[in-house]
Amino acid sequence: MKLLEPGAIGSMELKNRVFMAPMGTTTEPDGSFHERSIRYYEERARGGFGLIITGANQVTTEYEQKACNIIGTDRSMEQMKELVNRIHTAGAKLCIQITPGLGRMQLPYAAEVAPLAASAVESYWFPGLMCEPLSVEQIQHLVAKMGEGAAFAKAAGADAVEIHGYGGYLIDQFSSALWNKREDEYGGDLKGRMKFGLDIVKSVRDAVGPDFPILYKYTPYHGVPGGRELEEGLEQTRLIQEAGVDGLHVDMGCYEAWYKAIPTVYQPIALQAWLAAEVKKIATVPVLTVGKLNDPAVAEDVLQTGKGDFIGLGHGSLAEPNWVNKVAENKAYDITPCIGCNECLFSGFKGGNYVCAVNPTCFAEDMNPIEPVTEPQRALVLGGGPGGMEFAITAAGRGVEVELWEKGPRLGGTLYAAGGPSFKKDVKDYADVMVNRVYRSDVVVKTMKDATAEEILAGGWDKVVLATGARHTMPPIPGIESASVVRANDLLTGRVGYGRKVVVIGAGLVGCEAAAMIAQTADTVTVVEMEEKILATVEHCRNNELALAQLLEDSQIEFVTGARVAQITDDGLTYSKDGADTTIDADTVVIAAGYTPNDELLAALEGKVDVSVIGDAVEADSILSAVHGGFQLARTLGTELPLLTAADLAGIAPVAAD
Repeated sequence: MKLLEPGAIGSMELKNRVFMAPMGTTTEPDGSFHERSIRYYEERARGGFGLIITGANQVTTEYEQKACNIIGTDRSMEQMKELVNRIHTAGAKLCIQITPGLGRMQLPYAAEVAPLAASAVESYWFPGLMCEPLSVEQIQHLVAKMGEGAAFAKAAGADAVEIHGYGGYLIDQFSSALWNKREDEYGGDLKGRMKFGLDIVKSVRDAVGPDFPILYKYTPYHGVPGGRELEEGLEQTRLIQEAGVDGLHVDMGCYEAWYKAIPTVYQPIALQAWLAAEVKKIATVPVLTVGKLNDPAVAEDVLQTGKGDFIGLGHGSLAEPNWVNKVAENKAYDITPCIGCNECLFSGFKGGNYVCAVNPTCFAEDMNPIEPVTEPQRALVLGGGPGGMEFAITAAGRGVEVELWEKGPRLGGTLYAAGGPSFKKDVKDYADVMVNRVYRSDVVVKTMKDATAEEILAGGWDKVVLATGARHTMPPIPGIESASVVRANDLLTGRVGYGRKVVVIGAGLVGCEAAAMIAQTADTVTVVEMEEKILATVEHCRNNELALAQLLEDSQIEFVTGARVAQITDDGLTYSKDGADTTIDADTVVIAAGYTPNDELLAALEGKVDVSVIGDAVEADSILSAVHGGFQLARTLGTELPLLTAADLAGIAPVAAD
C-alpha cells in the first residue's frame, strides 16, 4: 500500500506518506505552544502520521497582533523543544510552519486601525476599512524575521519548516494581482509580486543551510473572480522550485471561497487532488496534497495515480487521530470519519478551545479520562441516535452493563436523515461507523422496542438515559393533514417520495438541505419561510455558510421569505405576504418547521430512578451536543463529581434521583 510506504522530502526521511495538515490551535498567552496543543499533536503522531505540520507560527508581532503561535521567546523555545521531543518519541517528524503575518486577513487592533498589507485593499473582516501598504523597509524586515524564525525552529530540533504562502494570507496577497496593486519592485508582473515570497525562501535557506528541508505551501488556483488561475499558478510553481524549496504543499481557494480551502460536508471527496495533479506534471520536488482524503481508498488512489506524493489529513486527523494505524491494521472500517461540520473551526473563531463534533477527546486528550467502573452498574439507554450510541459505547467500554432500546427498526436516529442527501454522505458514513461499533460492543440492542415508564421502572436500572431525540413540529396550518404533506425526515431517509412540484415550509438548515436534495430531480422547488431571511437561526462556520449558499444558488430554488402559510391542500398551498395571498401548485408539501423534544417519559421517571436527558431530547441542537453529552455522561457515570464544561452541560440535562 503506497500510503504506508516510506518517503522523503529533501533530507527528511518519513516512515509513510501521510501527514497531519497544518491547523491553528490554542496557544499560551505569550504565543508559545500550549500543553494541550502539544498533547494533541503527540496523539496524532502516536496514531501513525509520518509527519506533523503545525499551524502557523508568527515570526514577529511588530506589525500585527497575536493571531496564532508566536516564536522567538525563551518560553516558546522551551515548549517547541518539548513538542519536538514528544513527536520524535512517537516515531514521527515535525515541520514548523512559519508566517510573516495575515495582512488583510488580520483582525485589527481596533476597527479604525488599518491592517498592514501588500496594498491599499479592503480588509476582509472589516469591509470598507482600507489596509495600509507595508513599506519596503518593513517588507525587508519581515523577510529577515522569517529567516530568524526558521533558524529558531531548527535550533529547537524541528525536522523541517514550511513557509505559510497560501490562502489569501500575507505572502499570497503579495503574489496575487487581486490584492497586490504595488508599483515598486514588489508589485507588477508575477515575478515582481512573487519577490516577497522568493526573498523569504532565500532568507530561510541562508538561515538553515543547504540540507535542511523547506516546504512551501501556496495556492496555484483561487477559484474566485480576479484570483489566480491555473496558468499563472503553474508559472508560480516554477518560480518557487527555482528558489530551492524541497516540497510543494498545494492548496486551493481563499477566504472569499473558504470552502474550497477548508472543505465542508457539501464538498466532493478529493476536491483539491486535480490541482495537485497539474502541479505534479511540472514538479521536480515532492507534491503534498489535502482536501477530503479521509477515505483510505480515495487517499491511496491519489498516490497510485500520481496526483501527489504525500497526502494530508486536516480535520480528518481531528476526528480520527489513529487513522494511519487503523489503515495499517486493516481496520479502516473503524475510522471515525470527519463529517465536514467545521465545529472545530467555528469554536476556534469564537475564541474557544478547538473541539471535534465526533471525537470528544480532541484537544482534550488528557482531560477526559475513561476509567473502569469500580462497582457493577446497569444502564438503560432509550434511543439509538448519536448521543445514545456514544453513551452506550463509552459506558460499555468502562464495564457498565448497557442495554439500548430503539423504537425504530434501526439505530442511527436522525443521522440518517442528516446524511440523506447525496451531498451529505459524510454524515451517513459516520452513522454507519457508529452503528457498527454498537453492534461490535457488549451493548445489548433491542430495536422496534418502545418503552413505557412502568417497564423501565420494573427493570431495576442504576441509570436511565433518555436519548429519545426530537420529532417534527407540525405547525397549526389548516390542511396540515392533506395527502400532499410529508415530513422532511421521512423524505430525507427515503421513507416517502416527492413529486415534480415541491414546496418546503421552513428555511432552516433542514429545510434548505431538503430543498437542495429535491432540486436534483424535481421540476420546481419553492421554500416558504416566516422569517425575513433564510437560515435565520442557524449558527455555523463561515465556510459552511458560503458552501451552502453556493449549493442553494446552483440548485435554482425559489425562496419566499417573510411569508406565512395560510392553507395547505392536496394540490398545493396558499401563503400570505405583505397583505396579499399567493397560491402555489404543488404535488408535495414538505414540513421542515423545527423540532420538539421527545421528553414525555421524563415526568414519569424523575424522582423514581436516576435519569438523565441528552441530545435533542433536551433541545434540538447539533451532532456535537448529542455526542459530547453522551460521552461525558458515560465517562462520569458512578463518579461523585463529574468534570463537565459549560459546552458539555449544554447537551446534558441531568435529573437527580431521590
